[in-house]
Amino acid sequence: MAISRDKKQSLVSELSEILGNAKMTAFAAYEGLTVADLQELRRAARAQGVAIKVVKNRLVRVALEQSEALKAVDTSSLKGQLLYAVSSEDEVAPAQTLANFAKTHEALLLKGGISAEGKLLDEAEVKALATLPSKNELIAQVLATLSSPLDGVMNGLSGNLHALLDGIEAKATA
Repeated sequence: MAISRDKKQSLVSELSEILGNAKMTAFAAYEGLTVADLQELRRAARAQGVAIKVVKNRLVRVALEQSEALKAVDTSSLKGQLLYAVSSEDEVAPAQTLANFAKTHEALLLKGGISAEGKLLDEAEVKALATLPSKNELIAQVLATLSSPLDGVMNGLSGNLHALLDGIEAKATA
């Protein structure tokens, strides 16, 4: 069934806003996935703060042209049945969501991505992004690295304090 012109225009404006605010957009071919599989993917994506959009590539091209930051994106790789994973919060979440789902569903094939800066990423770059830790994991790693010297100092002082108390206790009992 054809979509009316007004519906297409509202869809394009919504897409343009979503893509313009996105930190990362990953896209994948989904031919061969069932409706149940797509629903499962959407649930998993929602848990990660990622939106899954299934839209005609032509409408995505028009939406990219309307976005200032994404006008220069080469859209020649947007071919076939594609779904788009978009996140406005995390740069690696869309790639991770699609890559994790593709591990259990071979019909989903990563095709590429679009960064917030308007750079078109190929399949290898998106897969490399998917292997990176999430933003929260990176923050936790940095905090652990920053707090480890303090932990070492505290453990050292604690050990010396225990030795001093043991010495005082031994002197008091003698």
